Amino acid sequence: MRIHALQIAPRMDLDFKTIRAAHERIRTYIKRTPVLTSERLDGATGARLFFKCENFQTIGAFKARGATNAVFALDDATARSGVATHSSGNHGTALAYAAHLRGIPAHIVMPSNSVEVKVRAVKSYGGKIVFCEPNDASREAACASVIEETGATLIHPFENEDVIAGQGTAAVELLEEVEVDLVLCPIGGGGLLSGTATAVKHMRSDLKVIGVEPANADDAAQSFRACKRVVTEKKSTIADGLRTNVGERTFPIIQSYVDDIVTVSEDAIVSAMRTIWDTMKIVIEPSAAVSYAAVIEGRISSAARRVGIILTGGNVDLDALPWTRSQLHGVRSAHESFRS
Repeated sequence: MRIHALQIAPRMDLDFKTIRAAHERIRTYIKRTPVLTSERLDGATGARLFFKCENFQTIGAFKARGATNAVFALDDATARSGVATHSSGNHGTALAYAAHLRGIPAHIVMPSNSVEVKVRAVKSYGGKIVFCEPNDASREAACASVIEETGATLIHPFENEDVIAGQGTAAVELLEEVEVDLVLCPIGGGGLLSGTATAVKHMRSDLKVIGVEPANADDAAQSFRACKRVVTEKKSTIADGLRTNVGERTFPIIQSYVDDIVTVSEDAIVSAMRTIWDTMKIVIEPSAAVSYAAVIEGRISSAARRVGIILTGGNVDLDALPWTRSQLHGVRSAHESFRS
């Protein structure tokens, strides 16, 4: 039987005031990341592209925003018992970072096959790691046990209103800095897309918000088309941060504010990732590349439009770069001419 602490309430009261309050709460703990452009990429696509670079964020990913807001939104009595989550990626690191800032314990449940670079990142901020078997049932059971033993508060990676509000602050900064016609945002569990769409539609109701996910993990696109949440088996994709099924609490927000969800191929993800590394000279992870992949693969109409792209993170295992492993069939940058 699942412990009550892990049960997720079905309803959220997220609005733009909540996102604005989150921005004010976290502004001294996060970086206001730059918006970069590239004449070469504009020329190749026929669009004006504006990249919100969350790969430059504290801990190297947008997750610092949501975790920090959730931790600092806790009252003092609750915070003293610490926070907990299950995560093999950036959310675990972000929660450890935010808890370190507030001086409270952070318990991070990680699968036993987590890559060492992510384990080191959590430990570097003082996170207390509990390893478990690499499946969802084990992760939830281990996290429930930690919460029962410690009294820590669960900070879910995306089914948490304060986390979503924090993630939405990236879009606020983007629209405060540049004028765009549409915003592209990756989707896994849907926390970033929910916060982004809520912020965008309240700041500029005429703007389009489009979610992007790998075709190999297309549950959100299926859900969007079916007008109901569809849960699929996890599939293999290089964008491992986007394998999670869209959340029960995030999906209604997505239905309310998102205009479309498109999918991209594995080849396009690798091509987009390498092109941005090579052209803009910045490091992004595969999950961050999917939005630009939608542009180069023609999944959206971008010609002559001003497109905001949220680059979600830059935490990459440098020993496992896709172009240093066995060659993927057909993976070659759509902009190979840039390197001539």
